[in-house]
Amino acid sequence: MSKILASIFKSSKRNEMYLYVDKRDQLKKVPEALHQAFGKATHVMDMLLTPERKLAMADIEKVMSEIQEKGFYLQMPPAEEDYIQHLPEELLSFNDPV
Repeated sequence: MSKILASIFKSSKRNEMYLYVDKRDQLKKVPEALHQAFGKATHVMDMLLTPERKLAMADIEKVMSEIQEKGFYLQMPPAEEDYIQHLPEELLSFNDPV
């Protein structure tokens, strides 16, 4: 598991949902049910994955092992609570009746 050349696709159905796959296989190993839930897969980029590389929203070792074991890694969007926690306090109470 020293390195994988991955293709990354974004979902047409859910914002910030991405599929990482081995570039050689593309989407061939992605189950049909996931294809349906994911929607149209739009190619975003190709990236060389190595254990030393850092990813912003995923654990690189988990991404690499799932690509090797299952043929893909599905990166889900952050939970909605995560968006809210990062808003300034004045925005969190902006529409609150006082």
